[in-house]
Amino acid sequence: MKFDVSSSALSFHLQAISKVIASKNTVPILDCFFFRLDKERRRLFITASDIETRLETSITALNVEGEGVFAIPAKILLDPLKELPEQPLMFDVNDNNLSTVMLYENGKYEFVAQRGDTYPQQKEMKSDAATFSIEASVLLNGVSRTLFATAEDELRPVMNGVFLDIQPNSVTFVASDGHKLVQISNLATRSGTHASFVLPKKSATLLKTLLAKETEEVSIRFDENTASIKASHFEMVCRLIEGRYPNYSSVIPKDNPNRVTVDRLYLLNVLKRISLSSNPASGLVRLQLSQEDGLTISAQDIDFSTSAEEIVKCQYDGTDLDIGFKGTFLIEMLNNINATEICIELADPSRPGVIVPTENEKDEQLLALLMPMMLNN
Repeated sequence: MKFDVSSSALSFHLQAISKVIASKNTVPILDCFFFRLDKERRRLFITASDIETRLETSITALNVEGEGVFAIPAKILLDPLKELPEQPLMFDVNDNNLSTVMLYENGKYEFVAQRGDTYPQQKEMKSDAATFSIEASVLLNGVSRTLFATAEDELRPVMNGVFLDIQPNSVTFVASDGHKLVQISNLATRSGTHASFVLPKKSATLLKTLLAKETEEVSIRFDENTASIKASHFEMVCRLIEGRYPNYSSVIPKDNPNRVTVDRLYLLNVLKRISLSSNPASGLVRLQLSQEDGLTISAQDIDFSTSAEEIVKCQYDGTDLDIGFKGTFLIEMLNNINATEICIELADPSRPGVIVPTENEKDEQLLALLMPMMLNN
């Protein structure tokens, strides 16, 4: 087999899919990139996998002679390609012993590839798998802004991913670890179906990187075990998390008479300052609300005799209320809301606080929920 490829194109695509390769693989061949050379289409298809998640991309191949499959360890290719400027690369792979020569402008690089027929192949999805399309920007937005709220729970693995609740006229992204919950609905996506699945955290993290350069629609096909996410530059196939996702709507309190409206960035900066004085073990910050003084945020660390307090300019409508939250969780939530102003809705110190933008972005509805912490009076 012989073919020519662009060094920068090959390096870019290898870097993009290499993140799926696990640091320690039980199957040695998974330390490799899997290559399939297609002479008729003049394409070099490249695959990386960790069994649970599989990424495939392709680049143009020129001067193609022969076709077939082979595998190359990732560490053999990635580092040398980083050091090469943009130029044509000519690969010559011996079909018999897989000795490989990579020729470039002023030199060559020789190594031995591995047999490609031992690389695990993807099982076919069921014929009745559901399919819908979604804008790449919508999928990126939904995944990247909910991912931080996913859990690390061995007993409830279904919480360790992003839940996609697909309705005929909307798609909702949900993530929760039991302490915080984020829900983002896009009202412009028309799937025409009722379905749902839980996207694993690793797959969602990979999508954050891969979707950043996508501008076209993404096709999603899935059954009860597997999902295929196909974009213009890559295709991801991942094993879904099995299990029934909890009814997230039931935990959102509907009657919250106390409402604080505040500038998001201003509140975020106050929390960052005040949290520095909170107890490192608990991260507790105290929110004191009253009609007279508005919102006062405070924290203290008794062990080191440090404390901080700051009055926040806001509009408050409600009764006097004293409630505690984990500062880092509040900061994470505010970082993942794009609105200028937010509204914090509260009922009492024992019930969750609900955070919503005062004005949602076009075709979007966002809601964040945070469980309170017990205050030591």
